[in-house]
Amino acid sequence: MRAKVRGIYTTALTRLLLENGFQIVQPSQAIKNRFGIPDCNEPPDIKIKDRYDLQGVKAIGTAEAIAKFQSTVHAALEDAVTRKWNISVDGIYKGNIVGENENAVYVQIENGIVGALPKHEAPNRDKDKIIVQIQRKRMGRKTPVLTTQLKIVGNYAILVQKSNVGVSLQIRDIKKRAELYALGKQLSPEDWGIIWREPAAHKSKDVLENEITALVRKVKTLNEKASSASASSLLVEGSYFMDVEFPYASKRKMDMLRASVTPTIDGHHFYKSCGGKVSAALESAEKLLEKGQSLGEVEELFKRQIQLEFPEEGSIVNVEHVKLSGAVFHLGQAVLEAINRGEIRYSRTIKADGFYDGLGVAKEAGDKAASETKPGKWYITTNYYSKDGEWKGTYININTPVEIYPNTIRYIDLEVDVCVRTNSETKILDMEKLEKAMEKGIISRTLFEKIKANAEEIAKSKSYGNLANF
Repeated sequence: MRAKVRGIYTTALTRLLLENGFQIVQPSQAIKNRFGIPDCNEPPDIKIKDRYDLQGVKAIGTAEAIAKFQSTVHAALEDAVTRKWNISVDGIYKGNIVGENENAVYVQIENGIVGALPKHEAPNRDKDKIIVQIQRKRMGRKTPVLTTQLKIVGNYAILVQKSNVGVSLQIRDIKKRAELYALGKQLSPEDWGIIWREPAAHKSKDVLENEITALVRKVKTLNEKASSASASSLLVEGSYFMDVEFPYASKRKMDMLRASVTPTIDGHHFYKSCGGKVSAALESAEKLLEKGQSLGEVEELFKRQIQLEFPEEGSIVNVEHVKLSGAVFHLGQAVLEAINRGEIRYSRTIKADGFYDGLGVAKEAGDKAASETKPGKWYITTNYYSKDGEWKGTYININTPVEIYPNTIRYIDLEVDVCVRTNSETKILDMEKLEKAMEKGIISRTLFEKIKANAEEIAKSKSYGNLANF
């Protein structure tokens, strides 16, 4: 499998991928230097790059490459969360129109999956079957964005329906651009134009002609299936997409992978994911390491430099409770009451009435939620009190270890809670949700078994003693 990797996790992922049989293509200069990888302009089977929030990566590639990357990640990174999109990106589907509004027509492309087609692209509503393609906008979302402007994507070229010949702007050599343009005019099939991709600049005429021949065969397949296939069905397969999140333990493991290749400050990937001044200071510090300065001295200087960027006791922070689905719940602002090597404590005030399901008591505006954990621990204990100070019960939320960013406390909720009621009854909730996540491939079986064992141990150990003070 050939992989192209970019972003803040590149060195660590390159090491991991090489150890698991991947070939790295189109490497950056830094990666070529660190690993001794030669130039290789072959097209990748999988492209991996940073998520916008730097909490992980996005991968797009063949079904086989995505599956292998997923298994590699789960085997090596304990708490990694992978969210595969089962829809084929750039895939062409025959779908059923199932509804519309003023902005979009809704098309069912697979059982349970409905996409949105912009209203201006929809044909006259004299039939309920339609040929659509999955766009790369909003990849991973529940409702994919569709188009009727079809294209067939190859390694070196893209056939675009009812289009002219074009050449990637990444190909800057004027002579090569003219050569590809002329070849495109010669090879374009009826009603389709050829857009040459950047790797085409490095390939012979024979290779490019063979690619166009293969793409034209896909056009023929599309035409044959379009009339005979039933809706909803996939007519032409595209690529596949996966979102990967790297919580606390994954970042720590990748620090080790990176450190085996190049001088690395402890916490490198956490600091890089902070972005801004923290990330810039890290880059400067690691340049000093590359010049041979002492790791201890550089780390001490770096931590002094970034100290003011992070919250201290008494600071107001946001609490991000991230679900395994990727949804982020903002639990509101909290007061950071303690932060040191052995303890993290914060509290927030409940803003609205409701119900604490696991505790069987009413939630009232003005209640206080007092949370505590320890660095590296896989749970947060939250005691709930009325505004008069009466203890209402305890939720022990099982989650990835807490990370404290400049303005935010963040963790991945692992679905399972241990609830302790005022009558000392202890109950484990939602283990089936975590099991379902494992069955979907979102988490590994190893993580599932660990969390199950931890929850059972917590429930057993907290059945006795002063539960309110746990």
